[in-house]
Amino acid sequence: MSEFKYKQVLIMRGDLKMSTGKMAAQAGHAAVSAAEEARKGFPEWWKAWLDEGQCKIALRVASEEELLNLEMEARASKLPHALISDRGLTEIPPGTKTCLGIGPAPTNLIDKITGRLPLL
Repeated sequence: MSEFKYKQVLIMRGDLKMSTGKMAAQAGHAAVSAAEEARKGFPEWWKAWLDEGQCKIALRVASEEELLNLEMEARASKLPHALISDRGLTEIPPGTKTCLGIGPAPTNLIDKITGRLPLL
């Protein structure tokens, strides 16, 4: 398998103990929202990512603080991203920050921020 030049990462908070279905929904929100940011702001990255097969990697962090620090790094690096806050209709309180999507963007730029994180 060849390496992807573009990817998207979905970073989930491990401390929330969400059900598998809840995590999947939150990751879906992050994937769509971050991809839309890329489509609007970085159409060449978005198109290349689509053409390559839309590589997505699911990662985890241990806390909200860690998630927010990664969001600040993505913002400072000018990468398309989306921080997801839950509406609180099912498992967790309203406004809980659950997931961060970064990219699609060049793999090397995303790896500078998330390369040390464990897989979900």
